[in-house]
Amino acid sequence: MTQNDYEQYLIGLQYRDKILNGYQGFVSNRLTEFPDTSAAQIHDWLKEVYSDIPEVSPRTVYNFVMYVRQVYNIPYSPVYREYFPIEELPYGEQAQVDFGEYNMRTSSGKRKKVRFFAMVMSRSRMKYIWFIDKPFTAELVVQAHENAFKFFGGIPETIVYDQDRTMIVDENLGKIILTSTFSRYTRSRSFNLHFCRKADPESKGKVENVIQYVKKNFLYNRLYEEIEMLNNQATAWLARTANYLPHNLTKKTPESEFIIEREHLKTYIPMAIENKETKTYLVRKDNTINYKSNFYTLPEGTYKGSNAESKVIVKKNEGTVDIYSLENEFICSHEICLLVGKTIRNTDHKRDKSKSVDEMIRKAVEYFSNPKPAIAYFERIRKTYPRYTRDHMQVILKELSEVSIDIADKTLDFCLNNDVLHGKEWEQVSDVFVHESLSEKMTITQKIELLDKRNLDKAEQAPQISDIEDYEIIINPFVDRANNKK
Repeated sequence: MTQNDYEQYLIGLQYRDKILNGYQGFVSNRLTEFPDTSAAQIHDWLKEVYSDIPEVSPRTVYNFVMYVRQVYNIPYSPVYREYFPIEELPYGEQAQVDFGEYNMRTSSGKRKKVRFFAMVMSRSRMKYIWFIDKPFTAELVVQAHENAFKFFGGIPETIVYDQDRTMIVDENLGKIILTSTFSRYTRSRSFNLHFCRKADPESKGKVENVIQYVKKNFLYNRLYEEIEMLNNQATAWLARTANYLPHNLTKKTPESEFIIEREHLKTYIPMAIENKETKTYLVRKDNTINYKSNFYTLPEGTYKGSNAESKVIVKKNEGTVDIYSLENEFICSHEICLLVGKTIRNTDHKRDKSKSVDEMIRKAVEYFSNPKPAIAYFERIRKTYPRYTRDHMQVILKELSEVSIDIADKTLDFCLNNDVLHGKEWEQVSDVFVHESLSEKMTITQKIELLDKRNLDKAEQAPQISDIEDYEIIINPFVDRANNKK
């Protein structure tokens, strides 16, 4: 090309036709009516109205929408949320909870991700934080609450949360379904729960500010050494900075305000937290899990064909690993193998169990004085856990073989009346009745049996009695006792 031709070519590039130029009127009308419409929504409307629209990428539609906005001067108008100031809550009424994570630098130049739990009292702004070096589980969330209540010396009336998966399973139009661990814990504590709507962090803005405060003031450019040291540093930071300096809004120090608020908190009594090692494991195609370099078998059908669905929860106990479904249903239990590279099998995991379950129920019924309620109870277990009935029956049969018929009847009555339909829970209830029975026996006075029965005859024998005058004669032989003279 000549120089003039090339200049004309460049000018033409600036005004070349666009693939979607024929739809410019439609797009401009929609943007004028709804200025906050996204490019993705415009793309969907184009496909809905025009069946002959050419195949274009989302990026092409985005560029075209931005071009139309520029040509017709239609700026993007986001929808803003209206905010109003709220009154300060009464002392002890509310606390807010949230979680955060941060990539810290180590002395070797690497990165270490830490997670932390934060709780702030809504009135005084008194703060507590706790760091861990692994993802939060329901058990760790419970432990974090206990740590916070101990730090504050009391429990607030209500605690506000996000919809975190460590605490809730699902939400349906405001109906919250809690995880089993967190549900049991909240029933044992006396505070109310308030879960925010999804994607609504503003409703717990106090703790959101605390999360940013921790990241930007405490964690920023801090070197990670070990988790215990980090928690000690965090406690010192709370005392000298976060809870000591005046709050920007209230102009009062959280520390001084909390002196008043502490008197309005509910009494805190320490609670023993069951600390079991739990972790989620993928189920392999051969219905096994890889736990600590060994393979443990699971019932046939546990693997569901995808990694997203084929997961189980493993809980480590003393000498055993208990395997549960994601819904916390008991699947099976194995003794821990101390060697590595072994496959620990349960021989019943591969065969049809329908007949053997009936036999196990018939065998279990023989341990009770009245078979009818026992049959009804085991059928309820079969209906509730159709895939794991055999495993539940194995646990119950083992326990029944070790207790009296009286303990078995008491356990059955309790489980029927309280809807306890779980093998492990049956075992726990039975152990309680066994312990109570032993305690009653220890209070009964038992008859003393002599090692030598002849001792009774000896005990009834009267000892010989000596005359006192015989001793006086020996001691004072020269006394004239008749005249009382020496």
